[in-house]
Amino acid sequence: MFTKTTLTAAAALFVLSGTAFAHATLEQKEAAIGATTKVTLRVPHGCNGEATNAVRIQIPEGFYAVKPMPKAGWDLSTETGTYETPYDNHGTEVTEGVRAVTWSGGDLPDGHYDEFTIRGSVGPQLSADEALYFPSVQSCSNGMADWTDTSGSHDVPNPAPSLTLVAGDSAHAHGHGDAGMTTGAAVTLGDLEIAGPFARATLPNQPVAGGFMTVTNTGETDDTLIAASSPAAGRMEVHEMAMDGDVMRMRELEDGLPIPAGETVSLEPGGYHVMFMDLSGPLAEGDTAEVTLTFEKAGEVTVTMPVVARDAAGMDHADHGSH
Repeated sequence: MFTKTTLTAAAALFVLSGTAFAHATLEQKEAAIGATTKVTLRVPHGCNGEATNAVRIQIPEGFYAVKPMPKAGWDLSTETGTYETPYDNHGTEVTEGVRAVTWSGGDLPDGHYDEFTIRGSVGPQLSADEALYFPSVQSCSNGMADWTDTSGSHDVPNPAPSLTLVAGDSAHAHGHGDAGMTTGAAVTLGDLEIAGPFARATLPNQPVAGGFMTVTNTGETDDTLIAASSPAAGRMEVHEMAMDGDVMRMRELEDGLPIPAGETVSLEPGGYHVMFMDLSGPLAEGDTAEVTLTFEKAGEVTVTMPVVARDAAGMDHADHGSH
């Protein structure tokens, strides 16, 4: 039996005849067993021309420690229940958690598109190549569009959105580059999990390089990545890439990179990254670079970044726009 915790009352659901012309799907295609991952439901249309007023995602068995992302203009509610299998969540056994999430009271016109996001962990008891289904329902003023068929058939009109599970040591788990790209070991610092660290190989005499990873804050307190250092560089800075008009520019985040509670922040080519500056020598493919990360609240931790080929994960720092 689920227990419902509601911020404001959710709208009632009604059945509407007719079939929608495009399926609701997940942005993510894969998830690593044993890893924390974000799941984003993409809603492409309403119910036979009507606006969507509520969206409900059912959480499958095997996906635990779920936290939903609030949306401006929508009310958020969760339903909790008992897990079939207890889970070890950072040393604490958990036997129950969120089993369904509903966003309600919104107004998403049929001609518009939106996304609804949750975050959780994939249970270690699941198997690679298994599909993990997230049955979902859109409700409108006079009906609903349901995406709840978990048969796996491509011929049904209402397939449930799903992820394909991959082994936990797969590079897919980190969201960086090619499947065969080497990334460093994950490390934990208090409530922070740093996964998939790697750096980019440099050209001869190139004075800078980029370092990348994901940082997941599993706690209830926000933190900030405020500094980085490495023996491989005279200094390091925390940077972001952003569009300035039609030009992609890089800038230092002087106040650091926020790591909000309950969220995962990706440092990846073309976005946030730590910048090796005044390199003491080239970073060659196959080398490793030790990097010490400093967080405002969690403190310091050292990660090992394998150096990968320049074209292994997208944009090179040599190709970046102006500061």
